Amino acid sequence: MSDPAIQQLVLKIHSRCDLACDHCYVYEAADRTWRSRPTVISDETLDQVARRLTEYVTARELETVSVILHGGEPLLVGPTRLRRICAELTRALAPVTTLDLRIHTNGVRLNRDHLRIFDEFDVKVGISLDGDRVANDRHRLDRRGRSSYDRVLRAIDLLRLPEHRHLYQGLLCTVDVANDPVAVHDALTALEPPRIDYLLPHSTWEAPPPGHEPGRSSTPYADWLLRIFDRWEEQGRPMPVRTFDSVLSTLRGGPSLTEALGLAPSDLAVIETDGTFEQADSLKTAYEGAPATGYDVFRHGFAEFADHPGVRARQSGLGGISETCRRCSVVESCGGGLYAHRYSSERGFDNPSVFCADLRSLVDGVAERITERTLHPAVKDSEELRFAQLDLNRSLLARVNAALAGHPDWDAAWRLLLRLDSDSATAAHLNAVLAHPYLRPALRRTPTGTTGLPPLLAAVTAAAAAAETEAVLAWHQPDREIHLPTLGTLRLSAPGRIECAVTATGLRITGTAADGEDLTADWRPLETLAPADGPPLLLDDADPHRDCYPVPVTAPLPPSDLDLFAKRLRTAYEALDPHGPRRRGVDAPLFTTITPLAPGTGLRLGAHAFGALGVAVDFEPEDFVRELPLLGRRARLAALREVTDLHVPGSAAGRLLDEADEHLARASASPDDAREPLRRARRALDALGTQAAGHLTPSGNHVVDELRRELAVLHE
Repeated sequence: MSDPAIQQLVLKIHSRCDLACDHCYVYEAADRTWRSRPTVISDETLDQVARRLTEYVTARELETVSVILHGGEPLLVGPTRLRRICAELTRALAPVTTLDLRIHTNGVRLNRDHLRIFDEFDVKVGISLDGDRVANDRHRLDRRGRSSYDRVLRAIDLLRLPEHRHLYQGLLCTVDVANDPVAVHDALTALEPPRIDYLLPHSTWEAPPPGHEPGRSSTPYADWLLRIFDRWEEQGRPMPVRTFDSVLSTLRGGPSLTEALGLAPSDLAVIETDGTFEQADSLKTAYEGAPATGYDVFRHGFAEFADHPGVRARQSGLGGISETCRRCSVVESCGGGLYAHRYSSERGFDNPSVFCADLRSLVDGVAERITERTLHPAVKDSEELRFAQLDLNRSLLARVNAALAGHPDWDAAWRLLLRLDSDSATAAHLNAVLAHPYLRPALRRTPTGTTGLPPLLAAVTAAAAAAETEAVLAWHQPDREIHLPTLGTLRLSAPGRIECAVTATGLRITGTAADGEDLTADWRPLETLAPADGPPLLLDDADPHRDCYPVPVTAPLPPSDLDLFAKRLRTAYEALDPHGPRRRGVDAPLFTTITPLAPGTGLRLGAHAFGALGVAVDFEPEDFVRELPLLGRRARLAALREVTDLHVPGSAAGRLLDEADEHLARASASPDDAREPLRRARRALDALGTQAAGHLTPSGNHVVDELRRELAVLHE
């Protein structure tokens, strides 16, 4: 695996500010190096930044990179210089990557001249605002002691105009527990931001945050944020809130969405107005020179910056946090908190966050609030589990329709989907396509634009073809391969505008390439395997979304290799013990699709691919027989967790449940060597009944009862 790439650059284009916020980490914290830097970035420095970043993006083959124009207050550079900065970055980077250009401003000076520039270069605008007038003016005054509130609201009103709305990125609010949290949140949501980001005030163990005083709540920041979380839930989550979304994501096993939480490696660089590379700006709150690297764009590149020890320290996951944090149950969500907030003069950054108690209380509070505590039928019946998984994909499909409605190509597909779904005979074929394991990534990745249309339109075409329903769909195909889930792959003579017609005689593809030539297509069907005991299995070695395993998948196999692979699978399935432990079809019958993996990689489960099993092309049938029941049980637990809660998310009950299930599976697979696995399974089940009992849901208790009954049988 390659080292984490730098994919975000905070570029300081002006080093002074027209506000005098008393909670500012640049001007009011321990680091005072801003005094010695140029006020405005020079053309020479800008050009060198663009050159260095282009070199790095090209070398790392990065598909996208974000540049955030920052300060100080970046709008102080004036419209003319601002346009020059946007133009130079776009000129250098647009030919080699997708440039995500943003600006973070206090909004005081924002006007239509700026917005014309931002529209020209598609610059997204984030604005700092701390809530209503009372909350905002507690800290955010100008240098003459005047309120900034009305001027900021005028800027936001401009961004909310229809012609500028696409530039409005969101609002950033620094938390002050002296403010009323609901009043703050309601004031921000009234401005209809696309996103809200609540930021903890930058603090360290040497300079603790306001509100952490004797006699007050030990978790004032968690209490404050949870009141907003409750209000946000009550509102129906009208917009993303990054802190909450990150906790919700990590509690369900997803990635963290902010550097302030979670264990994801830092991908951020900062370049000051003089061209010096620095680490995250938040480090300015620790001590004088804390963000410094000694590097600059005239002598060093981004690859050298990425290899700096300070950067490495923020990319080392569990290895980069304190021992206290590593032992904590919420570490996956909290990640030790923001790196700067861990600082003390005694131990450097080898501490939990100064907000440790708050972060734990916040994660636990969110987990309790989102836990589903009803008994889900899927824990009792494998068919109910299949239905629940299918329902997840149908929900994602409805979300896709909400995003793409109005596009004529998609609207035609949606009408066809409704027609297929209205007849039980054709609905069965539609469900088979919607249940295909590799369709979910396509549904999840579909953006609000149209770049995600082709794979979805191909899936709708596949459903119509399987149902033998006459239909015509058309779209622009950006590459040569059209994969029809569950059926096979069409390889076009060239990309172009295509029309797929399902007729009584089969599927007909017509279209025109960019050069005006008529398109032709070759067809490669997917193979199926029919085990003697169980439903047919699809051998999918071609779906573009199949690469969801922790090891490489193979390229589509030539016929001879595919025949050999299928022969091995038949041998393995024939060797399965028909009288072995097959609890409600929770092992082999859960798998509907098998994908060949690179040699030597064994059997693997894919991420978020219910029903899919990856199998190395050179697997041995006896290994398959031994590992399949264990993987089936893991797949069942993973699938259940996607449709219901077995325990409070993030609690120790999840680990104990996995341990008990795994050890029982190993004991069942090797009865002659079952003593130690059974001992470990019993220990995990005992812990679930004592220390983690309150964290289990009714669905989780049902699974634990199953495991206890199985343990009793295996002991006999």
